[in-house]
Amino acid sequence: MRSLRIAKVVVNMAVGTSGEKLAKAAQVLEYLTGQKPSFRKAKKTIKEFGIKKGENIACIVTLTKDKALDFLKRALAAVDFKIKRTSFDEHGNFSFGVKEHIALPGVKYDPSLGVFGFDVCVTFERPGFRVARRRRKRSKIGKKQRVTMEEGIKFVQEVLGVKVV
Repeated sequence: MRSLRIAKVVVNMAVGTSGEKLAKAAQVLEYLTGQKPSFRKAKKTIKEFGIKKGENIACIVTLTKDKALDFLKRALAAVDFKIKRTSFDEHGNFSFGVKEHIALPGVKYDPSLGVFGFDVCVTFERPGFRVARRRRKRSKIGKKQRVTMEEGIKFVQEVLGVKVV
């Protein structure tokens, strides 16, 4: 019950506008992850950027299990297996960004699509975390069962071979 595992990997591509550019970003995200992305709407109107409330401005994909681990290894290769210590939160989860999707190994540049950057958020959990998410008889997770920052860093260094700077 103390073993650590990757619960999910969330890949986010925030474009800032809807229309053709967002459609191309969604196409790139589907190509990279192998899953159909869902769209995220703007929370408020910002006239300077031309964003209206409720307009689709980003696309997101949530990966779990083997797909998550495969994609994470490819994404970490794009950043040379280095992550800043400040990228980790108090629960051991971490996030990092990739400036160009063509930095991933095995991805070729397509001039019709363009180049997009994306963010990767990784969430850790232990067996038994389901009790906090389930619908029936939901309960809290004890302090000993929660993941700490040090445990997250140790897992990343040992299992994924990442250097924490």
